[in-house]
Amino acid sequence: MKTWLIVTDAARARLYALADRSSPLEELQDLVHPAARLKGEEIESDRPGRAFDSHGEQRHAMEPSTQPKHEEAMHFAHEIADLLREGLDAHRFDQLCVIAPPQFMGLLRETMDDAVRRTVKGELVKDLTRESTDRIAAEAWAML
Repeated sequence: MKTWLIVTDAARARLYALADRSSPLEELQDLVHPAARLKGEEIESDRPGRAFDSHGEQRHAMEPSTQPKHEEAMHFAHEIADLLREGLDAHRFDQLCVIAPPQFMGLLRETMDDAVRRTVKGELVKDLTRESTDRIAAEAWAML
C-alpha cells in the first residue's frame, strides 16, 4: 500500500511518502502559507466599515463576519484538501496519515471530501511541523 503523511498547521504543510519502516521518509512537498503568520490587522487592507446604532444616531465600526486569521487558515486547509484529492485521483496513495494541531485538524476534516477522508488511516492531534523527520517518522509509524 502507498501511504502519504501530511504534517501541517495553519502556516506550513509537509507532505511525505511512507515506504517501509527501514526506509527514511520521502518528502514530496513543503508548502508554506505566509499569510497565516500575519497579524489580523496586517491581513485586512481597509479600515472596517461604519454603521449607525440601532437606537440613536451614533456611528461605530463594524466587526468583520469572520476573523482574518481563521479565514486564511481555512484557505490553506482547502489548498491542502485539493492537493490530497489530486493525489488520490492520480492513485499516488491508498492511505493517509494526518498530523495537525487541534484547530487546524478540525478545519482539515471539514475541507476534505469523503473519498479522501475514507483513506485516513491515522490522525495525531499535535503540532510537529518544526520537528525532525526522524521524530515525525516515529509518530507516523506508531499510527499505522
